[in-house]
Amino acid sequence: MTTATILDRLAEGCDLSAEEADYAFAQLMDGQLTPAQSGAFLLTLRAKGETAGEMHAAIQNALQRACLVEGVKGDYADVVGTGGDGKHSFNCSTATALTLAGMGYRIVKHGNRAASSSSGAGDVLEQLGYPLDLDPVGIRESLASCNFSFAFAPHFHPCFKHIGPIRRELGVRTLFNLLGPLINPSRPPLMMLGVAAPKFVSLVAHALAQSGSYKRAYVFCGAQDYDELTLFGPATACRVQGDKVEHLSIDPVQWGFTTPPSSPDELRVESREEAASALRAILSGQGAPAMRDMVAFNVALGVRLFEPELPESECARRAREALAAGVGMKVVEQWRKES
Repeated sequence: MTTATILDRLAEGCDLSAEEADYAFAQLMDGQLTPAQSGAFLLTLRAKGETAGEMHAAIQNALQRACLVEGVKGDYADVVGTGGDGKHSFNCSTATALTLAGMGYRIVKHGNRAASSSSGAGDVLEQLGYPLDLDPVGIRESLASCNFSFAFAPHFHPCFKHIGPIRRELGVRTLFNLLGPLINPSRPPLMMLGVAAPKFVSLVAHALAQSGSYKRAYVFCGAQDYDELTLFGPATACRVQGDKVEHLSIDPVQWGFTTPPSSPDELRVESREEAASALRAILSGQGAPAMRDMVAFNVALGVRLFEPELPESECARRAREALAAGVGMKVVEQWRKES
């Protein structure tokens, strides 16, 4: 087996066997591929269409090389969008995660700097003063003090040093946009995951189900192909419980959100500084109404993730009240106080 034969198979549109996928991802993550081979591998894999088996091989190889966060007990979640939707929208999942933390729900978010968007979670959290250099002990301490922690992927996945430059140069979605949330080093039992196209919803949901380790998870693609819930219309979604996958639609109207933005421009940011400014405003109970309403919808689903017995209307009420009260900014103030 050689890298050339694997690239040739992918170029011909063939799925990789478990052995081939394991070999290819091991080579990629150990830095054994040249930049040209790495880029070709990621792009031909994308062009063919990733399979659950190939994704499983990537997950296993990444976790085998990861610095894991041990000892976090009880319910906690990752709230994340995969990126790669090309919308350059504000950091909705980060706003959602911090608001949920301010409501008392525990969040361990796993992420990176932007690969193909205006601002990634790492970029905007750094702008707000969050330390990106936390080790596993720091992750546990941050979670205990403010219900929120951020695992900066390069510190927990050293093998990413071989992949990050390739992703940045490509500037387009690759399997690693899908992979990041699946290799959270703390391995949360709850997950709220937005993907960049409807075709990935079932694929990622079944990847989660194959592990059997998720108590509950929602995987969705928002209307107009956002990797967040939007108010433009119903989201294509799956709910995962253990090894079971249920297909569903998440309709903002059913949840009590009836005023969509006039255009995607209302959700767009052009720089890290603009993204941080928008996030500060939202967390403080202010901000553009279109952004604030979109966060409220996502927070409402987050409440349902933690408390599945609550009706949609109650989840939405709690979300709106929390945003109006600026509970997310209290989380930011707490970590600033301790830094």
